[in-house]
This record gives sequence, structure tokens and C-alpha cells, in this order.
Amino acid sequence: MNGPEILLTFAPGLGLFVSHERRSGPSTVITDGASTLGHVVESLGVPLTEVGSLTVDGREVARGHVPAAGEHVTVGAVARPQQVEGAPLRFLLDVHLGTLARRMRLLGIDTAYESHDLGDPALAARSAAEQRVLLSRDRGLLRRRELWAGGYVYSDKPDEQLRDVLGRFAPVLTPWTRCTACNGRLRDADKDEVARDLEGGTKATYDVFARCDACGRVYWRGAHHDRLETIVRQALREFGKVPAGA
Repeated sequence: MNGPEILLTFAPGLGLFVSHERRSGPSTVITDGASTLGHVVESLGVPLTEVGSLTVDGREVARGHVPAAGEHVTVGAVARPQQVEGAPLRFLLDVHLGTLARRMRLLGIDTAYESHDLGDPALAARSAAEQRVLLSRDRGLLRRRELWAGGYVYSDKPDEQLRDVLGRFAPVLTPWTRCTACNGRLRDADKDEVARDLEGGTKATYDVFARCDACGRVYWRGAHHDRLETIVRQALREFGKVPAGA
């Protein structure tokens, strides 16, 4: 038997998640009379990580609201910048976002990432255990109940991905303070300390070094520095945020 019939309107930013006929305005949805509004929205293809306010006939309701016949529901996109409560802002990226992970680490953002596929259950469990915001382009992964918090990455281009994440979560940027390989903290290192890890040409050309406290990797301003500096300058110009107490 058919349940209550409601009208649903999705914010334009959520259009990519829903069928074409639901993108242009209110559309009819037949519910089962028992499922929550959050479940109804998710069943139509929208990860709840991307949902902001839910309003019913102009009044805001919780995701646990059970819609009644005739209600007009408006589904808003998540507010930007998004507030993530309960822990320092840290991230976990799935296996397909390696370039984004390295760029976030370049900017000093605590970003966990493994180059091999851990699988959806393990990623969701790690998000919960470490209280990290899981970033992914996998909608199914973002629907897992174990997630602590998550966000859909809307572009497949690294430049746009970075701008999207910085604009959405507004993390504090502290460039050149994290290892892009392992996410460990960098510290200044004397040339004598790292000399045995350097090739002859590098040793003769450079004098300023940093070392990762976690994996021991040594950094200097080599051939790729100008390209990385461009990424850092652009991020600071658009999204720079001074750390508390600085």
C-alpha cells in the first residue's frame, strides 16, 4: 500500500546526486509512513554529509522527522564554511585522492591517507576512531553509518578539489610544516645532520633543510619548489587563516 505523498525540493548544489526530474523544482515522493526524512533523502541519492537544513512547510526539522502526507520538504546544501564540532579538524582521504592529500599536507593540514585501498569498512571505522572528516568521491562510502564526519569531493581535478575543501571546511593553514609523504611534523635540520642523506649535487647546492620527525625524510627547496610555492601562495591568498595565538 502506498504511504504518505510529500513534495521534495532540493537545493541546486545537490542536483548532481538526484535524478534529472528532481533537479528543477518540487517533485512528488511517496514514502512508507515510517522512515525518517533523513532516510528518505538518502534513498534518493543524496549523502547526508552533503545535507544542511531540512525544512517542512517553512519550519526547520531534524533528520529524524517522519514526514506526513502533504508536507513540502526543502533540502538545503551544507553551509559553508562548515562547522565540524567535537575534535580538532583532521581529515582522512580515500585511495583515489592522493594528489589532494599531498597538497593538503603541504599546507599543514593534518591529512591521513594510504596509497593502498583499505576498503570502505576500514575507512569508515578509522574516521570514527580518530575523529577525522572522511573525504571521498564515493557516495556509497559516505553513506556508511560508522562515519564520524564526511564530505563529498565534487571535482576530479586537484586544483578544484583543494579549493573546494578549503572553502568548505576553512582549516587553519600552516604551510611547510608537514611531511607530504607521511603527514608527520617537519622541523628545521642542520646541513651536517642530514648530510649523509643527500646526494653530492644537493649537498653542494642547498643549505636550508627540514626533516620529518616521523619518517625521517629530508626536504629542501629543490627543482619543484616554485610549483609548490605557487600552490601555497594561491591557497593563502584565498583561504589564509592565522592560527590561534600566532
